[in-house]
Amino acid sequence: MAALTTAGAVLLSSFAAGTATAAPAVPAAAAPAVAVNATAAGTGTASFTAPGKRLKPGARGSAVKALQLRLKELGYDPGKIDGRYGGATQAAVWAFQKVNGLPPSGTVARRMWNALEEPRAPKVLVPRGRPTRVEVNLAKQLVVLYVDGRVKLISHASSGSGIPYCETAVWQGKSQRFCGDARTPTGDYKTTWRRDGWHKSYLGQLYNPIFFNGGIAFHGALSVPLTPASHGCVRLPMHVAEVLPGLLGTGVPVHVRGRFAR
Repeated sequence: MAALTTAGAVLLSSFAAGTATAAPAVPAAAAPAVAVNATAAGTGTASFTAPGKRLKPGARGSAVKALQLRLKELGYDPGKIDGRYGGATQAAVWAFQKVNGLPPSGTVARRMWNALEEPRAPKVLVPRGRPTRVEVNLAKQLVVLYVDGRVKLISHASSGSGIPYCETAVWQGKSQRFCGDARTPTGDYKTTWRRDGWHKSYLGQLYNPIFFNGGIAFHGALSVPLTPASHGCVRLPMHVAEVLPGLLGTGVPVHVRGRFAR
């Protein structure tokens, strides 16, 4: 029972543990990585002239498409490049705003356009880490994937809420009560096993989970708010969870640092 009351999610599947989906040993090169010079103000990417139009979720048009293309170029995933400001683009905007010291509002106005012209690189949490690694910044609620020393993906995330919980759920055919502290522990780990698609744990549904600390995983979720909200896992936007398994192999170092201040 002690093993079942950890802060992470323990997976319930109709398959045995030995049938976990195999993962690539190294991240796939599905998209070009973005070069990052941590000592420079920008990221070494091509110059960008901001449209300057004020944008909010629901906006459409060429300015939104320019925003999406720029975010994609810088390593953020805005979803489909279609000129429509939806939830995927908003999550990418939040991530960019947090990296660049802007309040994560989802509104794109003058300060953000200026930052898009001269963007900051994400703060490196483990300067001597492996060239291919994942850094989880709990203070900023960000996940950064590095491949060969270059930024591959920067994503908004929501980690463990830190609020103790006790919940009753049906597990292994009977009603049981589970308690924990909903914490994402800091430390150094490695990616292990994973599952494809939706999988049920006693604490909820996990989409494309990639585990790195016992029952704690990166996974897609329908709700990824600006504040920590999970039972201990690192929630990611659904569109990010779609592509992450193809970028993140097994045995990749995962470094979790910081503390979120409410």
